[in-house]
Amino acid sequence: MNDVSILIQALPYIRRFRDKVFVVKFGGELLRDRAHLDAIAADLALLEMVGIKLIVVHGGGPQADELSATLGLSPQMVEGRRVTDEKTLEVAKMVFAGKINTEVLSAVNKHGGRAVGLSGIDGRLIEAKRRPITTVVENGAAREVDFGYVGDVTGVDATLLTNLVDRDFIPVVASLAADENGTILNINADTIAAEIAVALQAEKLIVMTSVPGVYKNYATKEEIYSQLSVEDCKRLLTDGTASKGMSPKLKACVRAVERGVRETHIINGLEPHSLLIEILTNSGSGTMISART
Repeated sequence: MNDVSILIQALPYIRRFRDKVFVVKFGGELLRDRAHLDAIAADLALLEMVGIKLIVVHGGGPQADELSATLGLSPQMVEGRRVTDEKTLEVAKMVFAGKINTEVLSAVNKHGGRAVGLSGIDGRLIEAKRRPITTVVENGAAREVDFGYVGDVTGVDATLLTNLVDRDFIPVVASLAADENGTILNINADTIAAEIAVALQAEKLIVMTSVPGVYKNYATKEEIYSQLSVEDCKRLLTDGTASKGMSPKLKACVRAVERGVRETHIINGLEPHSLLIEILTNSGSGTMISART
């Protein structure tokens, strides 16, 4: 009987979100365990079957680190972003557009979805330019960083995505793009997800990660914010409350909301069915970010 009550609770949300576009992003930390990937894929397939138009964006940082270690390379991260030299770019291409993308497609299709693998290069989906040498401040000291083959998004052509979701496919996008000269660039997956969500004026951007949401105190990790406004997020980024790993996610959510995405969410992808709980129940999950609380 309790299961039936949950189905009834989901009904108004299914009506509300039918034919709406959701962008769902998850990182490689959620894909290490086959059971986690399978559970997320089942949830994605279910959401598509009830009429929600899905675009999935994925990273693959831990898997890239593992392959780098096997090849004798030492990954370098600055402000939660990967510095990408030529050898690291080769790793990114193999892991993001190869291993991870293929595994996600297989898992979603197993549950009845029709997933299609893409990267930002396909159909010139993501327009990008190589990031210039950037000044960053760490521990109170400023220094210049050359991020190498890291790209910044300059535009999105969502034509291919629109054509796919209108035909009930689920695009699964790896976080690579190319500049106007055809140079392949590694781009933060949170950034790509936010830019796609803005281009499609998505109803929601949902970032699935390995923590419950945005911590009120990262040191204690005892409580999370259930809701934040854009101004709240900017304060957390400025005063350092948001951890280095959370910072790119929070910035992406803020950019998306400021440019027309209705709501963004940061949820725990390791919690079973957190995606369904967030979208289809009254209780929700994680931290919701909107224009105002």
